[in-house]
Amino acid sequence: MYKTNVVVEKSFDFAVRIVDLYRFLCKEHKEYVLSKQILRSGTSVGANVSEAAYGQSKKDFAAKMSVALKESSETRYWIKLLVRTNFLTQEQGNSILTDCDEIFRILHAIVKTTKNELENNRKK
Repeated sequence: MYKTNVVVEKSFDFAVRIVDLYRFLCKEHKEYVLSKQILRSGTSVGANVSEAAYGQSKKDFAAKMSVALKESSETRYWIKLLVRTNFLTQEQGNSILTDCDEIFRILHAIVKTTKNELENNRKK
């Protein structure tokens, strides 16, 4: 039986929202620089989470999840910049930022737990 993975699903759905945001920025604002940045970092979150799910080891899993965590932090930066520079309204920014923050918190917990487990196993 297939077990759903919340962070895989949420990060994929977030990537879809990022692609939609990229299209919006290009079409409505003719903005091609910041939009590329957020496209790269925002879709990288899910790609790294997906790759981590098939990591070769617990250490590899932790490394990929750490990259996903950093990418979610970078994406948060781009969202806030897009709001501050009026490419997104506060409401639009808050909507996608809420998703980004939720994924960040999940990833942070996963990374912290995994690193603690690796450290505890190393001490044994």
